[in-house]
Amino acid sequence: MRCSRPPESVWLWIVRLVGAFRIGVARRLAVVHRRTSRSPTAARSAVPDVLAFGLDVVFCGINPGFHSDRSATHFANPRNDFWRLLHASGFTPRLVDPAEQDAVLGYGIGITNAADRTTRGSSDLRRADFAGSAGRLEQLVSELRPRAIGFVGKEAYRGPFGGRPAHGLQERRLGETPLFVLPSTSPANAAVPWVERLRWFRALRELVA
Repeated sequence: MRCSRPPESVWLWIVRLVGAFRIGVARRLAVVHRRTSRSPTAARSAVPDVLAFGLDVVFCGINPGFHSDRSATHFANPRNDFWRLLHASGFTPRLVDPAEQDAVLGYGIGITNAADRTTRGSSDLRRADFAGSAGRLEQLVSELRPRAIGFVGKEAYRGPFGGRPAHGLQERRLGETPLFVLPSTSPANAAVPWVERLRWFRALRELVA
């Protein structure tokens, strides 16, 4: 007997169910990684990592600011261009609000920070704030296998690894994972024009496309 195709509404329901399952698994993996990847003695901000296995790119900021710590979301300052640059460069098909940060897992994107301590600005950080950060990023790459790490600002790279990085692809890799330095999206970096920051975000997008 020939089986008839299920109605289109059934197929749509199946697609939505599978999508919800994938996001649910990704969120559980992210929670597990947050619990196991940081030192239990490290000072923690209220901002959680947004991580899962097999992402296209993990963006690494330098540390949470006061806006982010209050809302427990990444890049929460309304003057920070991070979310707008994600959309404009093609990483996300729509403008994502910081409160929806877990949604970026569905677009192959993760977010973490090089340092946990909340400060008014990155100039308030000390060398000790980055203790263990290089090892944590190495562990992240080993366990979660992202295709690239994008450092949002030179200081986000310099904190864990030192040196004087230029924007763009770095010689250093973590395993097989390339490291890419982007301009800071902070309002404090307003001297770097929007078009210049967008150019580097698009270059990273092309790298992982």
